[in-house]
Amino acid sequence: MTAELVRGQNHPLSQTRLEIRVSAGTPIVAAAALSDENGRIHGVEWVAHPGAPTQPGLEVSRQAAADHRLAVDLDAVPEAVHRVGVLLALPAAGAGPARFGAVAAPFVAVTGLDGAEIASYTITGLEAESAVVALELYLRQGAWKVRAVGQGYAGGLAELLTDQGLPQARELAGTIDDAVAQGLARSVQAPPPRTADGDRSRQTAAPALGPDQGVPLPQPGQAPPMPPYGGQTPGGAGQPAPQTPSYPGAAPDPNAVTQPSTPTAGGPIDYSHPRRQNAAPPPPPPTAPPSAPGQPAQPVAGDATGWSMDERLYNQVWGMFEDLARSTAAYRSAVDFAESRMDKELEQVLSDPRSRIGGQGDAAREAARARHDQLVAQAGEALDRDLTQLTAEAEVVEPALPPAYARWDSPVWHAYRVPMEIPMALRLGDLHLPEADRIRIPMLVRLPLERGLWIDSGRTGSSDGSFADSHALGRLALETAVAHAARLLAVYPAGEFTVHVIDPAGSGAQPLAPLVRTGVLAAPPALGAAGVADVLSRLTQRVDLVQMAVRGGAADSLPPGFDTSQQLLIVNDFPHGFDDRAVNQLHYLADEGPAFGVHLMMVADREESSGYGPLLDPLWRSLLRLTPVPDDHLADPWVGHAWTYEPSLVPSGSQVLQQVLTQVAAARTKYA
Repeated sequence: MTAELVRGQNHPLSQTRLEIRVSAGTPIVAAAALSDENGRIHGVEWVAHPGAPTQPGLEVSRQAAADHRLAVDLDAVPEAVHRVGVLLALPAAGAGPARFGAVAAPFVAVTGLDGAEIASYTITGLEAESAVVALELYLRQGAWKVRAVGQGYAGGLAELLTDQGLPQARELAGTIDDAVAQGLARSVQAPPPRTADGDRSRQTAAPALGPDQGVPLPQPGQAPPMPPYGGQTPGGAGQPAPQTPSYPGAAPDPNAVTQPSTPTAGGPIDYSHPRRQNAAPPPPPPTAPPSAPGQPAQPVAGDATGWSMDERLYNQVWGMFEDLARSTAAYRSAVDFAESRMDKELEQVLSDPRSRIGGQGDAAREAARARHDQLVAQAGEALDRDLTQLTAEAEVVEPALPPAYARWDSPVWHAYRVPMEIPMALRLGDLHLPEADRIRIPMLVRLPLERGLWIDSGRTGSSDGSFADSHALGRLALETAVAHAARLLAVYPAGEFTVHVIDPAGSGAQPLAPLVRTGVLAAPPALGAAGVADVLSRLTQRVDLVQMAVRGGAADSLPPGFDTSQQLLIVNDFPHGFDDRAVNQLHYLADEGPAFGVHLMMVADREESSGYGPLLDPLWRSLLRLTPVPDDHLADPWVGHAWTYEPSLVPSGSQVLQQVLTQVAAARTKYA
């Protein structure tokens, strides 16, 4: 029976290999610290954190996320360790809440390897604190216990670690902040929370394992089970860490993909309509009846909650994204548990000299492998059931998506008309996992963009060698940028989106031709150092002017004829043609521009700007990293899987881009 602890209460632990599950309504940082009997941390090597996720007996997540799974092996910690503290903190980077009092109370649970919950604790009563010691596993008279602590610190991790007696507290806090900033860049931002009467009941798979056979699969509203220590936790030591992303750009350098849609405490923008802030959205339409008794209902496009079909489809895509993430997490956890169980059984066989050789030992080993295969097969069957349902839903949802959400090869573009309203979101590509390669989840980001985009023209770890030289990859990167820019132009009403291009060396003339020929650019691409300086000067002045007007409460006092449309600057071949002043202006636009209607899209190879050293690291982390070829660098906000991103490109030989841009140019002329 689970012990529900309150602050200060303790509970005995009957086992030493544990998982600790953390759930919060917003991305948080999770760490674990080893300390002596006096509660002092001896050094930075006694702290497991996103920058150093594994320490003796500890394994934590590599990024900030709404859900965490920490692995603890109390038998593997150093002899001098008498306490293991679970530390939680709000990310110092990003635009999220700055205090725990502005978010839902975090929930922490200690479970065994079989997923059974031993003790749980809901951390209430926090206000101005930004870091907290949630739980403490401590050794008393040779036995381990867990205590609910809930000690918060307004000074963040630096103050918390200082109070724990760590001499390098501030240096370590800075290291953790840097690691989290990189993780937020690659994490797909969490979707908006669902209202109580707007929750959607989605079909979930039956448990892959029996009650005594392994880790259960998640039920609706629950986090997935945790893998055993040493297993391949998402984003952990056993699985490749997602590279610089934050779609589904936090996430998880900040190249993540997450754009919140409803106001979150401490968030910078309230997207909700004034008349809807105190009202629940209408319920989803009724789904189709089941095809047969006991069978799940046939999927229906737009069966999520929302005020419009676009909003319903947007929420449905997010539901599919979360379902696939959690189903895959359950499968991986079950496989990890099966492998851990087999290893333990084989270790027991080998530890007995009488069973190392002979028929008895062979039989024990065969039985252990048979149980492993059975558990893996059961997990695979459950995953296949989930994938079958999600595949059927994807086949229904994809054809129903509007232009802003649809692929370039969708027939919906042939009936394209310049819209009268800005859509909720924009599709920038697709995401998929290796276990479900046939399912593509549309990567949707909220509009207006809350961060810039970086199209990485450097060679990626997933490149298959199709591009023998950097020139070919750089051209494809610019073509990808043009496709994204064209989509942005297409989904905004006429005259409400303006595109500028900086191409200092003129190397992008051919990929930029669709934008130039149709006349949708504000001016021809800027060339040379003089062109770079002119465009950057005008856009930084625009940000300064709007910023002063908004902060001064005089937004209506902008000069007559001032262009109030959203501005996009495409920068090609960076840092060619950029001096130190231009680099500073570019950094300023990346940081301040999105809040005042100026957005940045860079096509660049980070290695080519290595001469600037760490000076440009904040710039790269402030942008959402995308790639022109498939690359597994994005992470979901629930579990932290490494998702393969595929860009949304125009099919070879298709004229759809030309046709769409021609209509945009014609509408702009009419509007002017």
